[in-house]
Amino acid sequence: MVNINVVKTKAYTDQKPGTSGLRKRVIVFQQNQNYAENFIQSIISAVEPAARQDGALVVGGDGRFFMKDAIQLIVQIAAANGIGRLVIGQNGIMSTPAVSCVIRKIKAIGGIILTASHNPGGPNGDFGIKFNISSGGPAPEGITDKIFQISKSIEEYHICPDLKVDLSKLGTQTFDVDTFKPFTVEIVDSVDSYAEMLRGIFDFAALKELLSGPNCIHVRLDAMHGVVGPYVKKIVCEELGSPASSAVNCEPKEDFGGHHPDPNLTYAADLVSAMKGGEYDFGAAFDGDGDRNMVLGKHGFFVNPSDSVAVIGANITSIPYFQKTGVKGLARSMPTSGALDNVAKALKMQLYETPTGWKFFGNLMDAGKLSLCGEESFGTGSDHIREKDGLWAVLAWLSILAARKQSVEDIMKDHWQKFGRNFFTRYDYEEVDADAANKMIKDLETRMFDKDFVGQTFTSGDKTYQVEKADNFMYTDPVDSSVSKNQGLRIIFSDGSRIIFRLSGTGSAGATIRLYIDSYEKDPQKIYQDPQVRNQPWPCRRKIELCWGRLRPLCKKPCVQHSDCFLVLG
Repeated sequence: MVNINVVKTKAYTDQKPGTSGLRKRVIVFQQNQNYAENFIQSIISAVEPAARQDGALVVGGDGRFFMKDAIQLIVQIAAANGIGRLVIGQNGIMSTPAVSCVIRKIKAIGGIILTASHNPGGPNGDFGIKFNISSGGPAPEGITDKIFQISKSIEEYHICPDLKVDLSKLGTQTFDVDTFKPFTVEIVDSVDSYAEMLRGIFDFAALKELLSGPNCIHVRLDAMHGVVGPYVKKIVCEELGSPASSAVNCEPKEDFGGHHPDPNLTYAADLVSAMKGGEYDFGAAFDGDGDRNMVLGKHGFFVNPSDSVAVIGANITSIPYFQKTGVKGLARSMPTSGALDNVAKALKMQLYETPTGWKFFGNLMDAGKLSLCGEESFGTGSDHIREKDGLWAVLAWLSILAARKQSVEDIMKDHWQKFGRNFFTRYDYEEVDADAANKMIKDLETRMFDKDFVGQTFTSGDKTYQVEKADNFMYTDPVDSSVSKNQGLRIIFSDGSRIIFRLSGTGSAGATIRLYIDSYEKDPQKIYQDPQVRNQPWPCRRKIELCWGRLRPLCKKPCVQHSDCFLVLG
């Protein structure tokens, strides 16, 4: 019999989950007494007691430092609070998309994901705890608010400190817990259910021909020492026949090999370098927990994530899943470029513009309104689960390559010729003082709302932009009529180009200011221009102060002088 201990504790005031759970430095979880225990107890306390005994929770993580310690705490606290069953990935490993898949498959009451996504790992890195609901998607605001309120007033947590599980051994472990029925922990292969799901979405025979047939293409897939490594090896290499050498950095590591597990041109520089050599036709990188992806073509041709979801949308019938289900609608997060809008308009599909956060997409999916969606932050997915899905996005691209028999670059250029091109970029100012960041946003909003601002014109190079609209984005959910205010400042120009300022909720310390610039171009002679041009300073306008100098005092590292700024030109 396993005994339950009741431990007195003190509440913390900083455990408010952001868009992707609670993220803090590892040292916060390690050195603050009962910090992790409090938050785990708060999550489980948010689950109705009547649902716990016969319900199951899915648990998995990206392998980062402190994950296994946190899983043992989850096991001990779940058992003490009457949860009947836990389903855990072997060695704790399970990608975020796979957790969503398993939650939906076994009809679990929810899941706990241990990840800080694309943030650095290791003892000096970040850690995160995220709760997903029974749909498989991130907890909506009503539930995260409930968890936060519990965390602010918690006085005790319940735990079975003597209960230990072997995370390496596949199979079921059963424990008798005082006052409750037997408590079951099932250790599962983290790839099996997810791979089974993908077989029902894609034409694996066509993909196998593409990757291992007589005229196969050469691919390079970089897991960046995150959770996707085992999935790439088992699905892409072993099942679809791509050579083992095409999968690199596939061993999950607690510190991601000392690298930043963010699949972009900066942190996936090794992949970019390898692709530039011309040996590979297709390349992709994945983030720590497997929900983000970056796609590259031969010679390092970069596919902007905003373009990536637009191309998938334009070629969606290349994927058997959508041939069966039809296309219910498309959606993008507000900061994401308007490339998907152009596809939706041309193909007469419903388009939704939502705040940042996958939970907004999930609500539309659950209501049968949405099939495909994406975010500019390298996240793409569909209604097969309720999370963005990096490997799914890569297989979607490979399906398009198999159907069109063109290179990534040719597909992309054909797309721009047909729909026009959105030149898009984003600048991040991380770990800035939160009060100063909020003041800057308020000051900018005041200037934007000046009665003379709308209608003003600004010139850059040979293009003139006229302000058509300036607002702080507000979203009314078409499913439940809930309203999300203050989602980002938007300056929208008459041709659809936009400038957006937004405070992000995915950092682990301080505030992150994100600046997005989206410039639309339909002139066929200009759509192949390099999107980033040096020595073209953004014009300083006293009315709105959009120059870099306005942000420089807030930056962790001061940004460059005006003469070296980057500017997106149409």
